[in-house]
Amino acid sequence: MPLPKVEEARKLSDQELADEILAAKRQLFELRMQKATRRLEKQHQFKHTRRRIAQLMTVERERQITASQSSTQAPDTDVPTDVQEE
Repeated sequence: MPLPKVEEARKLSDQELADEILAAKRQLFELRMQKATRRLEKQHQFKHTRRRIAQLMTVERERQITASQSSTQAPDTDVPTDVQEE
């Protein structure tokens, strides 16, 4: 099974992204439980799950930064830029 691409995460809506992060974190918890009880057969799933969580959280953070930049870059039309206060 190929690893999921970050482009797939970027296509998700905000709610779907949050749900995917939660599901991946749950899966990582389950993997830890399986390892503790010696039922884990596929060790590579840790790497895949951690990578997926990192991808999803990166996309989430990119959206947060974009949203904050767009809200702070609203033009201030009240004060002319050529007038200096002394």
